[in-house]
Amino acid sequence: MRNLTLREIRAQYKRTFLGRVWSLINPLAQIAVYSIVFGLLFQLPVAPGTNSGLEVFPLWIGVGVIVWGFISGSVAAGMNSMLDNAGLLTKVYFPRSVLPVSSVLSSSFNFGIELLVLLAVMALVGGPLVLLYAPLLVPLLVLTFAFVLGISMVLSVASIYFRDLRHLWSIFSQVWMYASGVLFSVELVRERQEAFAADGVDLPLVAIFQANPAERFIEAYRNILYDFAVPTWDIWVTLLIWSAASLIVGKLVFDRLARDIVEEI
Repeated sequence: MRNLTLREIRAQYKRTFLGRVWSLINPLAQIAVYSIVFGLLFQLPVAPGTNSGLEVFPLWIGVGVIVWGFISGSVAAGMNSMLDNAGLLTKVYFPRSVLPVSSVLSSSFNFGIELLVLLAVMALVGGPLVLLYAPLLVPLLVLTFAFVLGISMVLSVASIYFRDLRHLWSIFSQVWMYASGVLFSVELVRERQEAFAADGVDLPLVAIFQANPAERFIEAYRNILYDFAVPTWDIWVTLLIWSAASLIVGKLVFDRLARDIVEEI
């Protein structure tokens, strides 16, 4: 697992001029585009940071872009890990779960670097108060890792039996991103719910929106990095339940389907 993880980390930007700097340039480019479109042109409202008082749309959306990039990128890497290493699977026996785990671990390495850079930016712009809440990123990262690993384990074996899954996932991930509050806050959803209620249409839009686990993870990271606050207990409980359920289900499905993958490959 260690060797495969290091191989993934070293191979990501091998023979590129800027090397690992690309892991920062890509999200920065997305943040710039989204800030111009949604912050400048559409002028989407964002509430000031609870304790930080920040009203900087690029920083607010930057947290969402980086966290979502880790969730979607880790799941995609884990899903492709079995097929991308088909030759290794047919030649050498080793625990099959090593492949998705090493893929998610390598993505976690990049995510950790991005979080440190984002933490430094928040400390410079909003003040050093954010450093008091920085230790909370450790358990939150562990929960995020467990959540994406469980999904990756299911999709990694499922994609061997259903090869169309790769293409379906690319479509689903785009829809999931917009449904996860990466580009707009829950306040906007609440306004639409109240507008519908005024017209006599009772739709629980906020409840549906917050039932999305990715939205809960993004909200927790924004609480720490943008609000300089501790996520509420209900967010922690929700994330713990989602992470545990994802990991347990992922392990059970993986163990069941991974028995005959060599023949399927």
